[in-house]
Amino acid sequence: MSEQKHWADHQERGSFWLMKLTALAVKLLGRRLLSPILYGIVLYFFVFGKRARQSIWEYQRRLAVSSGLASLQPSLRSVFGQFMAFADALLDKLDVWNGRLRLEQIQIVDPANLRPAMRGARGQLLVGAHLGNLEVCRALAELGEKVTMNVLVHTRHAERFNRLLGEAGATNLRLVQVSELNPAVMLQLSERLDRGEWLAIAGDRVPLHGGRHVRVDFLGAPAAFPQGPWLLAGLLKCPLNLFFCLKQQGRYHVILEPFAEQVQWKRNDRDQVIAQWVGQYAKRLEHYCQQAPQQWFNFYPFWKADDHSQA
Repeated sequence: MSEQKHWADHQERGSFWLMKLTALAVKLLGRRLLSPILYGIVLYFFVFGKRARQSIWEYQRRLAVSSGLASLQPSLRSVFGQFMAFADALLDKLDVWNGRLRLEQIQIVDPANLRPAMRGARGQLLVGAHLGNLEVCRALAELGEKVTMNVLVHTRHAERFNRLLGEAGATNLRLVQVSELNPAVMLQLSERLDRGEWLAIAGDRVPLHGGRHVRVDFLGAPAAFPQGPWLLAGLLKCPLNLFFCLKQQGRYHVILEPFAEQVQWKRNDRDQVIAQWVGQYAKRLEHYCQQAPQQWFNFYPFWKADDHSQA
């Protein structure tokens, strides 16, 4: 067991209490009074969070090189801008929790007309990323489609988060802990799909305790991505689509994109097939990172293998 803690081990312990405190603060103070406080906290982490600062610098450098856009080369100003974009996304997340974000404030980009199929008798799997604000995508289920969205997470505190969501009035959104894909978990997820519910999972972070992962090219260098979403799609025999939510000109754009009608493999080629799907996902993630370069919120050394080792 590595003495160096995995990124998620630090995040998980504080994320629940941060959510609870910020939810309370926004009720007591409102967004206008809370904003300078939150920005002050983010400024503190920018100044003293050397590891996070260096990680964003590396991301911006790789994005600039891979895209060929010199304007994306990192600077202290652009790195700080990414921290501030994260603070802005947190405030928007609070608006979602408290019902202040209306459906008409969201533009849905669905060129393949996926939404009718997603309201079918059996649910589908949606794979997103820590790009933009997935909370707004979840609001789509709460406000627009009126279906239950099960957000698959690796946190040990899923039930606590669910209580907070319930207190905020989110009736169609539930977090489901999937630390391991055992038969009981798979049966539960299959039943939810059969009820027409959606499953949503991020595809750009390796779980807390290692888990199955594959290294594929991302922004010009190998990086570890989880196998979980693609394993789920294959085992559950359900379509898999991508979804992203980017803030552009002050308005959120929820992007739905078809990806895999079915993920299939044979016993002897499973890892190769999954690596191909993950590689395609990484390319789509690159595409959307170029559209919103400061909205990718992974503040840890993404390209270092030792940061994805088991805690």
